[in-house]
Amino acid sequence: MTVSAEKPEELNQNEMAMLIMDLLHRTIVHHTLWFGEVEHQLGMPKALEIMNEAWQKSYPLQIKRLSEIFGFKIKETIPEVLLSKDKAELLKIMKELGKNWLAGDGIWFQSVESHYDLWEAKRCNDSCWARFSPFEASSIKKFLQLPESAGLEGLKKALRFRLYACINTQTIIDDTEQSIIFQMNDCRVQSARKRKGLTDYPCKSAGLVEYRTFAETIDGRIKTECIGCPPDQHPAQWFCSWKFYLPDKA
Repeated sequence: MTVSAEKPEELNQNEMAMLIMDLLHRTIVHHTLWFGEVEHQLGMPKALEIMNEAWQKSYPLQIKRLSEIFGFKIKETIPEVLLSKDKAELLKIMKELGKNWLAGDGIWFQSVESHYDLWEAKRCNDSCWARFSPFEASSIKKFLQLPESAGLEGLKKALRFRLYACINTQTIIDDTEQSIIFQMNDCRVQSARKRKGLTDYPCKSAGLVEYRTFAETIDGRIKTECIGCPPDQHPAQWFCSWKFYLPDKA
């Protein structure tokens, strides 16, 4: 689309609508860049703390303004359209949001790969997970109001609230009194590759960062051990499996 207008008010209706979507995109990216820079300057623990404080202050203002612009009602900062839906509809929304998240992740990966190669994309992917995984764990921890040292029970609960949990099939097994085993039984990415006759995507390097930082954010005492993750060989019933344990009693 070529835009000939010199000023926003000279845009046609379609162009204005596209610009509004671009403004929303810029807002999301700016929010994320703030988090990235605070993490770079002050470290992840402080960045997570400040991100939570900023979001708690920012969200009510933003949702109120959006409700006024788009004409939807809110109740205690929650859009009433969501409150009017039953659990089945809300679960479907969660699943669709999970699909959107994963699609965006895949598009980023493919975009880097198309400009460089698979290994450069993997390097970026692994670094992204080093930041997203502790953020997601921190977000879940606050949503569930888990204690600072939530233990293995807290970790089990948190794993069920991940974006991945909305779209993948997973199992959590009580291994011993002080350890649990997590299995990703059906991974949307790996299953799609399998249907296409492709080999497993070698995700172990990302998983080692992802699962360790997630567990440590839920409880700094928890240690993570990889049982198997592609390119490792694995049984048909799972694509990757991880052991979480408390070392002082394991």
